[in-house]
Amino acid sequence: MGESLASFGVAIGSFTSNAISKALVVPAIFWVWEHRLGTIPLDTPWGIILLFLGTEFFYYWHHRASHRIRWFWLSHSVHHSGEYFNLSVAYRLGWFSSLTGAFVLFLPLNWLGFHPLAVGATLGLNLLYQFWIHTELVPSLGWGEWVLNTPKHHRLHHAANPEYIDRNYGGVLIIFDRLFGTLATERPHVPVRYGLTRPVGSYNPLRIAAHEWLLLCNDARHLPQWGDRLKLLWMPPEWSLRLKTTGITTDTAPARVKP
Repeated sequence: MGESLASFGVAIGSFTSNAISKALVVPAIFWVWEHRLGTIPLDTPWGIILLFLGTEFFYYWHHRASHRIRWFWLSHSVHHSGEYFNLSVAYRLGWFSSLTGAFVLFLPLNWLGFHPLAVGATLGLNLLYQFWIHTELVPSLGWGEWVLNTPKHHRLHHAANPEYIDRNYGGVLIIFDRLFGTLATERPHVPVRYGLTRPVGSYNPLRIAAHEWLLLCNDARHLPQWGDRLKLLWMPPEWSLRLKTTGITTDTAPARVKP
């Protein structure tokens, strides 16, 4: 119950903060649209298919970057902070996702000729689809596991185990994980452990939203070089741990690392 209530509190903060920050994001999106290469019509089946596949492709890379670039991970880590995997996790989202600038990874769709409203609607449907895959109650979907992102795949995406961590980035489809080598399948003798490798340890929504930001500040404080402090922003989350193992002393590792 505490986890679900915490997720609800985080969701309220996320909705509020991102609604405000979108006032800055939307003008940038439409500026790119005004300078597009052309216009892709959406009144044909092929146009709709291209929009779906294009959005799914860029969602995959957006999601992957949200795990492998720490500046983006600052916000996305909130979604992975739940230690129980249920539907409430679906709306446990970061408060500053728009301000971190991760939306720029979708701008090529607008530049290529897909209208911003169409892209936004498709992304909304993508996220709506993902709501139901945040559960342990749905068994394998058989042949559907080859094409779709399913609860079985997404459970592993939320795992903190080194065998599963940072895998299965797809939204509706799992095909890009297969193509780019990021697919993980469950191992019978490795039960899934959910959450962050350094748990938040609190049901306070403010603490959950700020957890990774505080870790970043602490990591920066223990790095002697300003160049290394700046690198924390774009290097993978486990980079500061690697510095520790090569001789630079830090008191903390990031919230999600590969041993």
